[in-house]
This record gives sequence, structure tokens and C-alpha cells, in this order.
Amino acid sequence: MSNRIAILPEKLCNQIAAGEVVERPASVVKELVENALDAGAQQITIEIELGGRRRIRVSDDGCGMNRQDVFLCFERHATSKIRTEVDLFALHSLGFRGEALPSIAAVARLTLASRHADEAVGMQLELEGGVVRRVQEIGRPAGSCFDVRDLFFNLPARRKFLRQAETEFGHISDVVTRLALAYPAVQFRLLHNGRKILDCYRHQCLLDRIAAVLGQELAGGLLAIGGAQDELRLSGFIGTPELSRSTSQQLYTFVNGRYLRDRLLHHALMDAYRQVLMKGRYPVCVLFLTLPSAQVDVNVHPTKHEVRFQQQQQVHDFLSQQVRDRLRQALSRSPEPASFHVPAVAAYAPCILAPETAPTGQACAVVERVAETGAAVENYRTTPLSAVSVPSAVRLPQPQQTVVQQDVLPLQEGFFSHLRLIGQLGRSYLLCEDDGQPGDLLLIDQHAAHERIGYEHLRQQYEQQNPVVQELLFPVVLELSLAEQSLMQNHQTALTRLGFVLHPFGGRSWSLTAVPALLAQADLPQLVRDMLAELEQWGRAVAERDALDALLIRLACHTVVRANETLTIQQMRGLLHQLDQVDFNRHCPHGRPVMQRLERHTIEKLFHRQ
Repeated sequence: MSNRIAILPEKLCNQIAAGEVVERPASVVKELVENALDAGAQQITIEIELGGRRRIRVSDDGCGMNRQDVFLCFERHATSKIRTEVDLFALHSLGFRGEALPSIAAVARLTLASRHADEAVGMQLELEGGVVRRVQEIGRPAGSCFDVRDLFFNLPARRKFLRQAETEFGHISDVVTRLALAYPAVQFRLLHNGRKILDCYRHQCLLDRIAAVLGQELAGGLLAIGGAQDELRLSGFIGTPELSRSTSQQLYTFVNGRYLRDRLLHHALMDAYRQVLMKGRYPVCVLFLTLPSAQVDVNVHPTKHEVRFQQQQQVHDFLSQQVRDRLRQALSRSPEPASFHVPAVAAYAPCILAPETAPTGQACAVVERVAETGAAVENYRTTPLSAVSVPSAVRLPQPQQTVVQQDVLPLQEGFFSHLRLIGQLGRSYLLCEDDGQPGDLLLIDQHAAHERIGYEHLRQQYEQQNPVVQELLFPVVLELSLAEQSLMQNHQTALTRLGFVLHPFGGRSWSLTAVPALLAQADLPQLVRDMLAELEQWGRAVAERDALDALLIRLACHTVVRANETLTIQQMRGLLHQLDQVDFNRHCPHGRPVMQRLERHTIEKLFHRQ
């Protein structure tokens, strides 16, 4: 009887491995460009034909390879990045597995030309389906050039799953964008079918690179961020809520210089932006998180887009709190302080604070004085963006002209209280004039404003476990269903912490004797039933905080001034005064804007005065 188990041929093993590493042309670009960066390249050129189906050519000016390395690099699990298992937890390179090059060579026609700086001549190696066809010595500059043609020529089933050239090139441009943001000191050139798409010169400042890759308009609305906690370091830029997008495509998060699409980081960022972004909107961020290599395992996914953190909760809370605090600093009631802390950036992260080397007139973060420790930055300011060369192919579309614009600058202390109140529009909006910008008309949504006030008061009382309650003159008796009765019994402690005092009243009846003072005028039976419906989600929610926020928002909705409700002058002034006392006072808890500004020059245009 013959054996049923057999060792697979090496060629088939490489093709199987290619199925994990080489998903599409963009995967080839990612692996080759990362190898170039690991080789210390300062200039990388990526040439694409037909979306990578016909050709992918990546050339660099890195250290190059000698004669032996040119042959060894196509052996499975051959790498110059690690030597022992200890190195797996002290990685300082993007690649380390030694799988990419043999996998690419197994499914394409590949030509490698490389010369080490110490060698007199270079080597050129031609492979087809992983088999060496030709070897010769050549003269060339130091560095390497990988020319990949006819991807998946020997796997027609895989080739037919490739999308149209434009779609595949879109994925390639995404890869190049991420790597260009991670390494602003490296020049990147991207060409498609002979046409230059992107040409990013070496930048000393991350904000310059963001402007060159993502567009000047986007870069102008970003907020610099920096912070540290124990061995965690955060630096980069975050967008204001006005820069939000309908997808998470422009959430650029890097850990130790490596781009990641990690669910933990994504959740932390969305947690930081809760109640300032509407549902279905995502922030714009370019963030660099650094921590000791031993605390993060990148060897958990073939594409290395996901990692495993040793202290997941600590990383999540640190990132969320840093971003949340920066947003509060920029968007809440207090003016921006004269200084905030930015940690020294690790060697593999881009420099975002380099005033002495920043090119004059370009978009860059200018720092008046940096302490010798590199830990404190004072009198931070961002210069206006001037003309930065951005290829038209990657420039973001210009927004349509809008009459109403929302403020994106920090509001001064007492901003809303000092507005000149004009009156009420449509029993829904407060009309005010900003004395700081005479002639500017501000429209304030009374429902959204009061909803934010109610939410913040309830949240503070809940966190301090000291709710302000009001005894009811006549208790309210509630008759609950079986499901509501079970929820009431399970969550009575949480309800008490919120300020609701309930007692069993026989059967499925409960007596409500006290409520939070803010809710004294609400429809109490309906309010309690709405709360129980929200509490039911606590057992199903991804995080308890999400469920708590949903509950507090529901409670806030019962406290607020509604639209189509006439307010007296005293009530309107009281609403403006209360807005100054809460955080994130430009957005309601659902993320909708509280205030919109109609600028004077726009009004004058309407009357043809300009």
C-alpha cells in the first residue's frame, strides 16, 4: 500500500505561500518598498503598468546586495533581518520572515539587478516561476531594482480575480501613501503607464509630507498631538470633526513605524471622537505610537497589518485619552494653553518638530522654543500653508463654496456668554453676533446645545457618583412587563447611581420616588422604559462605556429644550451661559454641530457689496 501522505514540492510550497503574501499587485509593491526602506534607501521609484498586472518596477538607492545575497534572497525563510528567536521581540525592520521574495518570484517573471556599495560590479538575476533562467554581471549604481512582470502568469485562476487596472492601481497608491507618510525623509516617486502620479521630495517635517500626499487643505485643518505615559509615546496629527470622512480610509496609524489596520487602535480612536462625530463618519488621523518592541508582537498576520499588544487595555486607554484631551483642548470652552507636551520622537518615527530645518514658506509645525530634553514645547503655532507642489492626481477635490461655515478655531473663555443675542429664528435657532468678528452672524441650534449641556451634567454626576436628585411629591407607580421586571432587578444599582430611586411595589409594580433634578419635568414613565431598553444593551455592547454613553444620551434627550419651542430672552441667555460651562460645546452628543457661522463678507456678497 502506497503512502497517502507526501512532502509537497518546493515550487508548490512557494505558490501556496504566495497565496498568503501576494494577494494582489499592491502586495508586491508593499513588500518591495518595505525591503528598500529596510535597506536604508533615500530615494525610491515605483513604476507601474496596467495597474501592476503587466509590470511592477521598484528601484532604490539602498545598500544593495552582493553576489551571494542575490541568490540567497530567493530562498524560503532567508533574511538579513533576524538571526535568533530573541530577535522576533526586538524588531527594528519592516520585514523579517524571508517569505516575500520567493513568493513573488514563484508567481511572476522577475528580474533583480543589485550592487552592494563595496562591490565593483553588480549582479543581474532573471527568474521565471521561481526558476533561475539567467545570471550575469552588470555595471550599475549601488542599490537594487526589482522588475516584476506578468504577475500570476502561471496561475490563471488567481489572475482572473484581479480587478480592473484602475482599481488595482488605487490599492497601490494607498500602499505608497502609507509608506510615504511613515518616512517623510525618503523621496518617493510613483508612475503609472509612464505618467508621474506622485513625486514627494524629502521633507524635514511631517506636516509638509501630509500636505504633499493628502493635500494642503486637509493639512491646514490638522491639530498637532504629542504625549507620553510610561514607555508609550504618541506623536502626529489629528483632524477636527469638520475634516471627517465617510470611510475609515484616512485613519493612518503607525506602531513603531509600521502601518497597521488594527481593531484595537481603531476602536480607541473612535472612542476618542465619540459625541463629536455623527454616526457613520470617521476622523482623519496620522498618528505614530511607539513602545518597546518586546511589548508588541507583529508576527500574528501574514501581511503584518494586525499586531498583538502585551498591555492591550493600557494602549487603548492611552491613545483614546491623548486624542480626547487634545480635542478638548482645541474644541472646548477653554482657550488653547501656551504650551503642551510633545515627547521626543523615536528614530524610526518621522520628525514633526524641526523648526531649524523646515523650509521657509512650506507647511510645517513651527516651534518657538524646544526644551533641551525634547519633552516640552512652548508657544506652539502652525504657519499658514503656502504653495506646496502637490501632483494633481493626488490632490483632494476642492469643496464646493458654502454660505455657512463652522468655526474650527479654539473658543475663548466665556465665548457664548459674550455673544450679542439678536433673537430666535423659527423657534429653533438663536441668532447672535460675534463681537470678536463684527458683522459675523452665528446660528445656534437650541436643541443640540441643550442636549450637550444635559449630557455633560449627567456624565459628571455619574462619574462622581453624586447625582443631584429631586424627591417627587407623589411617587410614580410603574407596571412593568416580565422582561422589564428582570432588567429592573438586574440594573437597580446602576439606576440608583444615575439618581433614580425605585422600590418594589408588589408584583411587577415599582414605585419611583426620586429622579435626577435635570429630569424632574420629563415624562417619567416613558423615561424609565427608555432607560430599561438601553440597559438591555449593556450585556450586548462591545464596551460598557458605549452602552453608558447611549444611556446618558437618551436621558439627555428627555431634559432638553426642543426645536419649535419659544424661549424667553432670559432662557436664551441662560442657554448661552451654560454652553460655556461644558466640554465639547460645538457638538451635540450625536456629533451634530451646535453652531454655524455666516461670515460678514459672505453676507456682503449676497447683497453684491463686494
